[in-house]
Amino acid sequence: MICQIKYLFLKSEIVFIMKSRYNTILFIFATLLVSLLYSCASIGNPSGGPKDEEPPRYAASVPALGATNVSTRRVEIEFDEFINVKDAFSKVVVSPTSKTAPKVSSQGRKAIVQFDDTLRANTTYTIDFADAIQDNNESNKMNSFAFWFSTGEELDTLQISGMVLAARNLEPQQGMLVGVHTNLDDTAFTKTRLERVAKTDERGRFTIRNLKPGNYRVFALADVNNDYTWDNPAEDIAFMDMTISPYSEQTTAIDTIYDIVNSRIDTIVKRARTRFLPNDVLLSSFNIDRKTQYLVNYQRIDSTRLSLIFNAKSDTLPTLRLVSPKVDDDWYRLERSRFNDTLTYWLRPDLVAQDTIIVATEYQRPDSTQNLVWGTDTLKFLKPRPKKAKEKKKRKETTDSVVPIPVRHLGVTPPSSSIEYYAPLYFTFDEPVDTIDQSKIRLEMKSDTIWKPVDRRIELVKNDSLTLVRYKITCPWEFGAEYKLSVDSAAIVGMYGHSNQKVEQSFKVKEEEEYSNFSFTVDGLLQGVPAFVELLNASDAPVRTAKVVNGVAEFLYLAPGSYYARLVEDRNGNGEYDTGNYDLQQQPEFVYYYPKKINIKKNWEITQPWNIVETAIDLQKPEAIKKNKPATPKNSRKKQGEDEEEEDEYFDVNANPFDPNNNHRGGALNTR
Repeated sequence: MICQIKYLFLKSEIVFIMKSRYNTILFIFATLLVSLLYSCASIGNPSGGPKDEEPPRYAASVPALGATNVSTRRVEIEFDEFINVKDAFSKVVVSPTSKTAPKVSSQGRKAIVQFDDTLRANTTYTIDFADAIQDNNESNKMNSFAFWFSTGEELDTLQISGMVLAARNLEPQQGMLVGVHTNLDDTAFTKTRLERVAKTDERGRFTIRNLKPGNYRVFALADVNNDYTWDNPAEDIAFMDMTISPYSEQTTAIDTIYDIVNSRIDTIVKRARTRFLPNDVLLSSFNIDRKTQYLVNYQRIDSTRLSLIFNAKSDTLPTLRLVSPKVDDDWYRLERSRFNDTLTYWLRPDLVAQDTIIVATEYQRPDSTQNLVWGTDTLKFLKPRPKKAKEKKKRKETTDSVVPIPVRHLGVTPPSSSIEYYAPLYFTFDEPVDTIDQSKIRLEMKSDTIWKPVDRRIELVKNDSLTLVRYKITCPWEFGAEYKLSVDSAAIVGMYGHSNQKVEQSFKVKEEEEYSNFSFTVDGLLQGVPAFVELLNASDAPVRTAKVVNGVAEFLYLAPGSYYARLVEDRNGNGEYDTGNYDLQQQPEFVYYYPKKINIKKNWEITQPWNIVETAIDLQKPEAIKKNKPATPKNSRKKQGEDEEEEDEYFDVNANPFDPNNNHRGGALNTR
């Protein structure tokens, strides 16, 4: 129906003639009628209805879910809407595992699984889709969907559930393969395929389904080459150092129906359910930190330095023999990183002018069996050519002039103008130092307006045994004091004969009121186990470390700011975190997070109690610094401040499955 209204316009004004009350009423009626007719003439887009935010639902299948005596090698699973199987190769796993993976595809409303191999007799098969099933329009994920059937008379139904967390930082491990072996030998993990498997979800949780009664060992594997075997030392792993015997029990689930209108509980319904145990397996994943060593890069940084960079740390140093030019063995000074993976060789002064240097380098590298053997490479280092400077237009000069030759001095990077109370003064030079005349280095402190010498011997010394160009001066500073450091010219001479220019640097130490003292009183540690606490920044990186002494970790002169905290059980007492070792059946050192952010303000003195086992291990790490977080579901409409309640078929949230009182740390059901 199309309605048209015509108006009469005279000189751009609408003329209405109303001479009586009757005309006024008529005018109002006409206005209403015009509005109604105008509205019926407005054409709008039809509404498409509410946005689809629901995941697909299982509708039917051939064979049926849980069917027995199945002989077909093709499985068709139908859903209530058109679907896609997203990332099937990486997400979908089939148990028992086989060398040839089944083909997984989608067609309309169906997911299709085609087995190329003949199915095993009297075996329960599980197809774990994880969250690979998505609807076609909005990509709503169907989480934790699995399908199973049996080729025999019986269906195996037992399950093992749990979680995989990174041992070093308690990050949930997403998409990690978790599987079992009935062969309880340690070599099974490295020699044979995992028998039944699952993959962790976005929270690091897993459920290995359709197990027979029996004893199992549980493993987790970041399976890079998809062979279900740990045969690559670069792959992250986790393992149980004890066996698990899955079982089930009958329990009662309570459903509560709420009367929303009257804001009260309407009905409490009890129903029987089967609980599969254990459902609290905790695996700590780690990397054995044993990479296949190889030379990543070598170069001549400038005329004075050669550099070798390896991909992995090593306990041994390579040996270098100068092939060209021919000189004696004492032709370099070595500067190295802590783990010998970055090596810098400072050339002897008479070699700096050489355009080409050829070196025979012997270092350890893997053979065909991945064992480290000594091998030799001949490396050629070319002297870098300086870039040509852009020519500037020369001004006409009325008189002859002589351009002075610039004098090369030893480059010095002095300390900053503000230092921490507990920190030394650091200097960095642009070449290794040969000699230091300590008498030409003076430190003065300001008293009123007068600079007075510090009453103690001041020495510039190496920062450590590894670096050749970083030095420091240590002194017991006074809070709020102002100091002046003077280094006379030619006080320091580098290995290439360059000496420093005069250095004069003033700096101030922070006031005591600018710091705070913070300490943890730690409870829950096993007696006699050494530990240390790391204060972390917002990037989960350590900024300060303190040993736990008599149950206390103390951080003195702490700068104000926001921190987080992590405790490491330092089993060998070396002051460092140590990873696991599968060959020795050694778990990585256990780690705990303080579950809250720590806000420190100026001039505070705080002692904070911390029971490391009070909070469940999977809930300890604060969300603010957690990197592996589950994506927010599209159909999630939780309001701010509203509690989220969820019942999971495999995870008994009411039972707090990762209850620290069960000592499930560093491995499921495993005391320390």
